Amino acid sequence: MSTMTIGLLMFGAMLTLMAVRVPIAIAMFVPGAVGYLLLSGWMPLLSHLKGAVYGRVSVYDLSVIPLFMLMGGLAVQGGLAKALFDFANALLGRFRGGMAMAGVLACAAFGSISGSTVATTATIAQVAYPQMRRIGYSGRLATAALATGGTMGVLLPPSVTLVVYAILTEQNITKMFLAAYVPALLAAVGYLLAIGFIVRLHPEHAPAAQPASAAQVLRAALQVWPIVAIFGVVFGGIYGGLFTATEGAAIGVVLTFAITLVRREINWGKFVNAVRSTAQTSGMIFLIFIGADMINAALALSQLPSQLADIVGHLQISPVLIMAGVMVFYIILGCVMDEMSMILLTVPTLFPVIMGLDFYGLGPADKALWFGVLILTVCAIGMIFPPVGLNVYIMNGLARDVPMVETYKGVVPFLITDGIRLALLLMFPALALWLVHFLT
Repeated sequence: MSTMTIGLLMFGAMLTLMAVRVPIAIAMFVPGAVGYLLLSGWMPLLSHLKGAVYGRVSVYDLSVIPLFMLMGGLAVQGGLAKALFDFANALLGRFRGGMAMAGVLACAAFGSISGSTVATTATIAQVAYPQMRRIGYSGRLATAALATGGTMGVLLPPSVTLVVYAILTEQNITKMFLAAYVPALLAAVGYLLAIGFIVRLHPEHAPAAQPASAAQVLRAALQVWPIVAIFGVVFGGIYGGLFTATEGAAIGVVLTFAITLVRREINWGKFVNAVRSTAQTSGMIFLIFIGADMINAALALSQLPSQLADIVGHLQISPVLIMAGVMVFYIILGCVMDEMSMILLTVPTLFPVIMGLDFYGLGPADKALWFGVLILTVCAIGMIFPPVGLNVYIMNGLARDVPMVETYKGVVPFLITDGIRLALLLMFPALALWLVHFLT
């Protein structure tokens, strides 16, 4: 059996295990270990395992992940989500569909603190969905808008997926954060426009506008100052060069905890829940890291990545078309995998291939940042793309009165805007890179 055949069998076995709902880390580790054994034998496998796990989880840069996740967990338990939604709703209530738009913007703002797509969707939905249904929003629009808005947690700093990509490709985390802002802004604008078109074509999906008074807007604005303070200190310090991303995450944890104490929104039980959630999710991520490292090491032994790079390098087609094909591959892969697993599994293989191609004359650093933004954009699309769409499943769990098929119908207009945004980013890399060049 050739080494390439073993590599393809490993990949197929991994996808099969994932399809039957074996935990992602195990679905990666087991085929990787078996493949490594077939390619090298017992002693090389044991030698690899002896140092690989410690070598992976002892990387200092990885400490930023649990820190940002704890900051988000404290924000969730501290009730900051309701303040964000109330402020956005006060601003946008004058428009038909304004509360749906407020849900999207609240998701964007909360995502910039929590860094977790799942936490953002679940938290904002618990606040916004009951209110939207109470005043007459259709289940289709309410669930679709909140599920879609939550996807921006993938792109908006401190996105854990974004941090993982930067670590895997050895890119500057701060520059990766900057590269993601404009694409995230385009996503928000696209989603707001989609809601506007929906309520214009189908007025029955949203009630009439309910404008807030100036006093209500001011009251709501005064409640969001903690979020502004946390964001300003943490990311202002990171972008200003005052401290690293890891130090910024630690400062963010302290600030978030202090603010929730001052607001009397946190107690011992909520604090324990935040720490437990952070530990569980961080443990899951690190296990996926270990599983991905195992299968990637075995794939490297099979020479599948290098042979793939050689095949792609000899294709007589435009590199942009190759990149478009890679994006389609990610969308398909998103039907069976979450975004973190996709990043950890595919980036070590595809990144060298992409770096070997010429895209608009981009330098290596710019190419790496642009590729990262494209991957994260597709990962966000995968969060609502049928037939899996993790965010749709989260909304279905919270909104049991709405059939899942209704939510999938509702996300179609949002997926159209996502497709347009992805095409723009593919054709115009400057959309992702100009802020990086402007501020660094």
